[in-house]
Amino acid sequence: MTPTVDKILPEFEALATGDVKFTPQGHLGKNVVLFFYPKDHTPGCTTEAMGFRDAFEAFTAENTVIYGVSRDNMTSHDKFKANLSLPYELIADTEEKLCHMFGVVKNKIMYGKKVKGIERSTFLIDARGVLRHEWRGVKVAAHVDNVLQTVRELNAVVVD
Repeated sequence: MTPTVDKILPEFEALATGDVKFTPQGHLGKNVVLFFYPKDHTPGCTTEAMGFRDAFEAFTAENTVIYGVSRDNMTSHDKFKANLSLPYELIADTEEKLCHMFGVVKNKIMYGKKVKGIERSTFLIDARGVLRHEWRGVKVAAHVDNVLQTVRELNAVVVD
């Protein structure tokens, strides 16, 4: 079931670095940012990961946790996390279950060949487990700032 904006996220479980089992229901009471990226240790993905790292305290102050998601394995994620001193966990979606669930697997042309890849995308889930915003086809520049601003706007809204 594909998540839909303004609907509660379906239940799922995913393994992340730090021996964390991620579930949406496990984070009720906090906002969650899930950012999907193509590959560890690549220029755009490194820049994006560092952007979320550098804004980590601001997100934490907004009652928000961050998870990065890619198809890389846990070993690659552990190295990527250590190399960049990332303060948040990375979900290893090696079987592409989350990638397909969120609809971020796309056909791309690389070096003249059609390949299956991950479209850089970010999803914001509120403290009640409702998908509130999605960014697809993300350009890295200013993206983290846009996500943080949206989190602040979400937190400013009083929900009955």
